[in-house]
Amino acid sequence: MSSVFSQPPFSCEYVVVAGGASGGAGGAGSAGGGGGGAGGYRTNVSGADSGGGSGAESPLSLFSGTHSIVVGAGGAAATGGGFRGNAGGDSTFGVTSSSGGGGGGGSVTGANEPHGADGGSGGGGSGTNVVTNGGAGVVAEGFAGSANTGAGAPNYPSAGGGGGGAVGNPNTSSTVGGAGGAGVASSITGSAVTRAGGGGGGTFSTGGTPGAGGAGGGGAGSGNGATGTAGTVNTGGGGGGVAQGGTSGAGGSGVVIFSLPLQAIVTFSGGVTQTSATVGFNTVYTVTAAGPTDTVTIG
Repeated sequence: MSSVFSQPPFSCEYVVVAGGASGGAGGAGSAGGGGGGAGGYRTNVSGADSGGGSGAESPLSLFSGTHSIVVGAGGAAATGGGFRGNAGGDSTFGVTSSSGGGGGGGSVTGANEPHGADGGSGGGGSGTNVVTNGGAGVVAEGFAGSANTGAGAPNYPSAGGGGGGAVGNPNTSSTVGGAGGAGVASSITGSAVTRAGGGGGGTFSTGGTPGAGGAGGGGAGSGNGATGTAGTVNTGGGGGGVAQGGTSGAGGSGVVIFSLPLQAIVTFSGGVTQTSATVGFNTVYTVTAAGPTDTVTIG
């Protein structure tokens, strides 16, 4: 808790979550798309966890001045035909930056990118008759997506994308897709909220069971010709994978949350969308939209 007599430099706590990736879109005949990885998750809130199993980062003191602020967009949905999901955008608060999630794997071979992509949290591998790898997560930001087990026919289920708090799950059989990894909880706003869940893996056939989205905004996978569930906005959740003829779930946009003593004077540039609330002796600012040229000025 900050003192009521605080003056610059101000003690500042933050949660910085990048945009989640979209799920993969499987190709013709034999692949469900992997779940999208969650956006990278970083925090310095005392006693809380950052992504990837790391603890809170070092305390931050902010002097008066202007700082960059960016909220990463979620990765755009992919359309069936064997395409890997699209990466999420990075989020930034001053010198702290979180990495966008890695897209879910798309199809069987070659340029169709069957493996999940690396990112803040990695994307899940696509569903085939051979093992496909999950993407790696960034250290201290998120976990890897799961590898697909190669169980294959009849439903070609794919693997789940990684979350901020847990690795994505593999498909458990030739019928059931892998769930996305769970996110990370924070009480910086005064109540516990979980963010950065990974996307669930899709299945080729509608007879299979797609993977569930990870807790914290991850979207569920879907079957052939359908639409995967998008990651929840402003959580950095990964989107769900889908198979041939469908559209994967888009990634959820990120969020930047920071807390400063009540005495701090805070102003934002015109492109910022934010809300604020008093929590104890601090004001907590939740920024839900901010572009690459936007700033916050602290005085």
